[in-house]
Amino acid sequence: MPDHTAIHPDTHTAIVRDAATRGTVAVGLAGIALIHVIDGVGKWSETRYLFWLFMGLIVSSLAVAGAVLFTGTRASLLAAAGLSASALVGYVLSRTTGLPNATGDIGNWGEPIGLANVVIEAAVILVAAPAALLAARGGAAVRTPAVHAARAVRASA
Repeated sequence: MPDHTAIHPDTHTAIVRDAATRGTVAVGLAGIALIHVIDGVGKWSETRYLFWLFMGLIVSSLAVAGAVLFTGTRASLLAAAGLSASALVGYVLSRTTGLPNATGDIGNWGEPIGLANVVIEAAVILVAAPAALLAARGGAAVRTPAVHAARAVRASA
């Protein structure tokens, strides 16, 4: 009688890869939210619209992190990459051309919290975008471990 509870090694690898990808992206998005909570405190009195942009980024980062963790869909990974890329573009613009009514950070590339933010946003993009592309090509599609386990049981039956 075949063992219907055993998971094929390839399936096990896919489950681990899926969990690592989703965990890395979700933690990165939480980091983006945290950095903007810390940096956003002063924005209320400096440039009010930037404060609200930060609040939108915080809420969006947490919502997308939840989607990545609990659905693991290609769309959630694309949303994570896109959200991180948009925040990164905002950072670059604030340091190069400046933003409307906010030119104080032009040339301020050495601010530690800004550098941490760039690293986290780049990491989210570099993990989420390839995973979404791989899923689109029919490769190791991003799915929850339960789906992988169910497929393994059906395949061994």
